Amino acid sequence: MGDLERELRDLSAWLETPDPPDVTARVRARLNRPARRWRSLVAAAIVALIVAVVLPPTRAAIADVVTGLLRFAGVSIATSPAPTPPGGTASPLPGQRAVALDEAQRAVRFPIRLPARLGPPEQVVVADPDRTGRYRVATLLYDGGALRVDAFDGHLDLAFHKEVTPPGADWVQVNGDFAVWVDRPHVLSYVDRAGGIRRETARLAASTLIWQDNDVSYRLEGDLTKAEAIEIARSLG
Repeated sequence: MGDLERELRDLSAWLETPDPPDVTARVRARLNRPARRWRSLVAAAIVALIVAVVLPPTRAAIADVVTGLLRFAGVSIATSPAPTPPGGTASPLPGQRAVALDEAQRAVRFPIRLPARLGPPEQVVVADPDRTGRYRVATLLYDGGALRVDAFDGHLDLAFHKEVTPPGADWVQVNGDFAVWVDRPHVLSYVDRAGGIRRETARLAASTLIWQDNDVSYRLEGDLTKAEAIEIARSLG
């Protein structure tokens, strides 16, 4: 034993050392913390798996399972037990005007495709121009306006907001890609470029098919069955 070690041992007899603290509970809590975190991760993974199974594997679909909100192809769909029906006559979309088909094609940034099952439209309407004069929405009207096809740039944010009663919407397919079918009248509002829902544009819409093709989003609305709507969508030229 060296001199330093001997001196330290002798000194220990003169020192008052407190009893060691009981750290058992603290250690157990720390050991349990990773387990709780792991259980949280597992629960989150299960929720994500459920959403992935229920929803189609497409970048265009985003769902909030808490609020019952679905976003698909530039359209948001919110389920509500009793949506408030719009009163009076809906105002037109921002900057809306009727134009010839060829003018409409020059006024938008995407190709306007006609459904072969419907043929040439009775009227074409464009709406919501940007600072350069390019319009955000092109609408093909048929049957006096009772049947319509809305086309808008799929790269943009939301353009329409729907409020439907449960179960709300069904997943279907158009040319092998996922689409959404709403089989009942519902409240439809326009969503402006700032993301605000324009309640003054709200109107009661008919059954609607929503799909996306080549980064262009489409809404087909009218007194149609699901099969009829899908056939019209498939005939898009």
